[in-house]
Amino acid sequence: MKEVIKVDTIDQYNKLFGLETLHPLVSVVDLSKAPIWPDHFRFNYGVYCIYLKDAKCGTIRYGRQNYDYQEGSIVAFAPGQIANVDMERGMKPSGLGVLFHPDLLRGTPLGREIDRYSFFSYDVNEALHISERERKILVDCIDKIGYEMEHSIDQHSKRLIATNIELFLDYCMRFYDRQFITRSEVNHDVLVKFERLLDEYFKNEDLRRSGLPQVRYFADKVCLSPNYFGDLVKRETGMTAQEYIQNKIINVSKEWMADTELTVSQVAYELGFQYSQHFSRFFKKGVGCTPLEYRRAQA
Repeated sequence: MKEVIKVDTIDQYNKLFGLETLHPLVSVVDLSKAPIWPDHFRFNYGVYCIYLKDAKCGTIRYGRQNYDYQEGSIVAFAPGQIANVDMERGMKPSGLGVLFHPDLLRGTPLGREIDRYSFFSYDVNEALHISERERKILVDCIDKIGYEMEHSIDQHSKRLIATNIELFLDYCMRFYDRQFITRSEVNHDVLVKFERLLDEYFKNEDLRRSGLPQVRYFADKVCLSPNYFGDLVKRETGMTAQEYIQNKIINVSKEWMADTELTVSQVAYELGFQYSQHFSRFFKKGVGCTPLEYRRAQA
C-alpha cells in the first residue's frame, strides 16, 4: 500500500509539485505547469481542494470507488478525506486546482456556510461534468482568486478571496443542480430502488432488529455517498432522505397499529425502536395522536 501523504498546509501541497506559494492559506494551481508529478500518490487532505480537469490523464480512487477522471469534470475534497491518484504512464496532468485552508474561512460568511456545499462529501464517481460555457465561468472565478493572491496582502485580501471562492462554489452548486435535473431518469431509478429497499427492510426481521433504518444503509445499497444520495432524494421528492424514511416508518406503524393485535411496545420493537416511549413520541409528532388513540379511532 502506498504511503499516505498528509497535506495539512497549502505550502506542503505546493512543494510536492514544485509550485510557488503566493499565499499561506489559498492556492490556485495549474497542474500542467507542475515540474514534479509522481505516478502514484495517496493524499490525506487537511485542506479543501477542487480540481477542474481539462483532459483524461489518470484515475482517482476515493474509498472503494474508482473514477475515470475525464475531460470537463470537477471533483472536490474536504479536510479528512483520503484519495488515491494513479497517473497513466507518459501522461502529464492538465487542469486547474483551487485549494484553501479552513483557517481562511474563519470569521467570514463562507466559513459559516461551508457545510451547505455538500458536494465536498460526494464520492469521486459522483463528480460534476460541465459544459464548455460552464467551464469558462468557473475559470473566470479562478482567475479572480488568482488575481487577489498576486495582489499585495492588505485589509481587503481575506474578504475578497473568500468572496470569490464562495462565488466559485455557488456556481458549482448551480451546475450540480443542473446535473441532477438532466439525470432525472437515472434519479428516478434510484428512488424506485430506494422504495423497494425500504419495503424489504420492514419485511426482514433481522434488518429491523438491527435498529431504525439509516440513510447511510440505503446510500450504500444504491452505491452512492450519503450526501449525494440525500441531495438526489431532496431534489426529486422535496423531502430529505431522513424525512422520506421517517414518513415510511409512520405509514408502516399506522398499518401495524390498525391491522394487527401487536401492543405498542411490540410494534416499537418490530420497527427497530429501542424504547416504546420513543416510538410513541415519534408517532404522535408525525400523526398527531398516540398509537393507542390512532388504533381506537380506526376500530
